[in-house]
Amino acid sequence: MATLGLSETDKQSLEDFRRDVIEPSRTSLVIVDFWAEWCGPCKQLAPVIEKVCADYAPKGVRLVKVNVDENGFIASQFRVQSIPTVYAVFQGQPVADLTQARTEGQLKQMLDQILGQLPIESDEKAQAQEIAPVIAAGEEALAAGDATQALALFDQAASIAPDEPQVISGQARALTALGQLDEAEAVIDAVPAELGKDAAIERARAALSIARAAKPFADLSGLEARLAADPDDHAAYLELAGGHMANGNRDAAADVLLESIRRDRAWNEGAAKAQLLTLLEAVGLEDPWAGTQRRRLSAILFS
Repeated sequence: MATLGLSETDKQSLEDFRRDVIEPSRTSLVIVDFWAEWCGPCKQLAPVIEKVCADYAPKGVRLVKVNVDENGFIASQFRVQSIPTVYAVFQGQPVADLTQARTEGQLKQMLDQILGQLPIESDEKAQAQEIAPVIAAGEEALAAGDATQALALFDQAASIAPDEPQVISGQARALTALGQLDEAEAVIDAVPAELGKDAAIERARAALSIARAAKPFADLSGLEARLAADPDDHAAYLELAGGHMANGNRDAAADVLLESIRRDRAWNEGAAKAQLLTLLEAVGLEDPWAGTQRRRLSAILFS
């Protein structure tokens, strides 16, 4: 923006805009709200945009309000013809017009789309990078059967990011593996409502569900004999699968459940399929093993 011929007031307005918007926008997403005291719709929108921007501050979002009566030159540069007008600015350039977003949900949806496309620097991203190696180490410890070490690692991550779903999930799954089921349930129950449906939390919930239902068996030969005598004893299939899961043999559990589904997928309202899906969710749907079992299930269902 050229300053030649500008009044001292406009020059000061431009300098303030550079300081408050242009410079921060080099790394942050700056939301510029053009408004005026006499504008009723502006006052209605203000609480919404202020709350959302405050909520998204850890994601690298800042809010700057520009009074068009006091900053006419800035408003003209942005071709503001009516108010409220709201722009998202990154690296000195408008990247989105948010004016039509009048509710929290609409504004958050638009911001999520923008943040997913731009290299915004934020405390949230820096925090995620810091705890990523700790989470990975915790998952490795769990996979290796060292739930005590896993819990220590997830607790360490929680001291940095207590509301991160992967961290909460890791804590709950480690507690479940240690047999501390009530403690694991308490961790899951304490999850904020907005995170309750996160895939990581669902995974922890599935692992706890399996642990609650499973009963360890030292000898599963009795159940195997029942199935040898009656291959359509689906209750025995489910009990045998539960025994295998409790004993940590997920391959055998999946085999048993898939055989039950192959013989009668509708038995007891699809109980075997439901138990298999719970097992896959507990393992993690992104796990290669889970992917293999899903393909086996699809082959049965669509054959």
